[in-house]
Amino acid sequence: MLKTTALAARLCLTALAAGSIGMTLPGPAALAAIPAPLGDLAAFRAIAQDTLGLVGKGDIPAARVRIKDLETSWDKAEPTLRPKDQAAWHRVDKAIDEALAAVRTPNPQATACATALQSLIRTIDAAR
Repeated sequence: MLKTTALAARLCLTALAAGSIGMTLPGPAALAAIPAPLGDLAAFRAIAQDTLGLVGKGDIPAARVRIKDLETSWDKAEPTLRPKDQAAWHRVDKAIDEALAAVRTPNPQATACATALQSLIRTIDAAR
């Protein structure tokens, strides 16, 4: 699966050029080896997944504590991550903000929290 529009554009141009000169395109294994725009986001994904698990158990107070870990670690990593790919960083940052808002609302709804956290996890997966 393509991770960014810039990568998609490069691959499309490569495909067009390859077809016009009879070149073979890289296979899925080679495409998987292309570095992700933001690098390893596994720690952020793990926190989002933990928070989703707490929401699933109905433990919103613990989810609020855990998502604070995500906010803090994401903010701390901003100077390193943001320059790598500003667009990807902004997409993840926006998804984090939406998840924070859902979990921190005065009367959080488990479904809304879960939806925001699942969306965040998909966004993180697309950016790594």
